[in-house]
Amino acid sequence: MTADKIWIFDLDDTLHNASAHIFPVMNCAMTQYIMQHLALDEKAAHQLRQHYWHIYGATLKGLVRHHGVNPHHFLDKTHTPLDLPNMVLETKRLRQTLQSLTGRKVIFTNAPLAYAMRVLNLLGIEDIFAHVFSVEATHFHPKPAVRGFYKLLNKIKAKPSNCIMVEDSLPALMTAKRLGMQTVWVTKNLQKPNFVDFRINKVLALTHIRL
Repeated sequence: MTADKIWIFDLDDTLHNASAHIFPVMNCAMTQYIMQHLALDEKAAHQLRQHYWHIYGATLKGLVRHHGVNPHHFLDKTHTPLDLPNMVLETKRLRQTLQSLTGRKVIFTNAPLAYAMRVLNLLGIEDIFAHVFSVEATHFHPKPAVRGFYKLLNKIKAKPSNCIMVEDSLPALMTAKRLGMQTVWVTKNLQKPNFVDFRINKVLALTHIRL
């Protein structure tokens, strides 16, 4: 692979296991936020959170679009209180794996920047990435929205054909593929759709595929 390639990495459930400890707590915080600010009971708030996540790829976008929620306030209340030092699971050999990949590396996450930097710091890999493109940088058009992708490409001055998207979310990978990127799906699922070029069960396996 040539040096002009750009690796675009998702963060949560791609570079580390967020589902084990982080997502359960974060999802509860989001449900509580919706209950408080939209005056819904727990069941209705939970359903609304999931509904917007399925439609937009992020609960935040639905709350901003349909309820006028302040995105900065929502992100602060649902991400800042997280006890990340006791929640982030270290992946052995992650740093060595990322360093072995030739080309520029960036993070593209639907999470806020402060959270992303805290996680990257705890994983000990923050210095590996040339840029961390967070949900604020998309102007709150999170993945899989194509507008967020265009903002990223403009920021890093890259052509889609030079990019490799490494991600656990199929809708995000579908957008990436439509734009002309190569796609790598991080999943335990054994079946892959045709818009996924490579399927790996963990990010460490990137060293075993030829791109």
